[in-house]
Amino acid sequence: MSHRELPENILEQIPFARFLGVKMELAGNELTLKLPYEDRLIGNPVLPALHGGVIGAFMEITAMAQLAFSENFTHMPKPINVSVQYLRSGKAMDTFARARLNRVGRTIANVDVIAWQDNKEMPIATLQSHFLLKG
Repeated sequence: MSHRELPENILEQIPFARFLGVKMELAGNELTLKLPYEDRLIGNPVLPALHGGVIGAFMEITAMAQLAFSENFTHMPKPINVSVQYLRSGKAMDTFARARLNRVGRTIANVDVIAWQDNKEMPIATLQSHFLLKG
């Protein structure tokens, strides 16, 4: 499978990405994922703020998509551990994320993700993770 074909079906392999309505944009080899705002994603209606689990899952999906794309996988990597740092409330608006592959070995990959809304320089959350690359 070539890099040109893969972005079309990466998110189709992740059922929760489909449920959340996650979209993907490709610029060169850099993927940006978009979580379109919907009322059902709100965890705290008083603020209103996005549910932390939605933000965490969105960033994990971003890491998996970047790995699958960059490494030209035909399968989805499996998370081993994921650590999310919530930096500020996610507002009732679209959210974006990008992943950076720190190291990709034969069996394990280390990936960081940053999520933001209106200003990439002011992230709402970050994620550090390790993924199992082989079954």
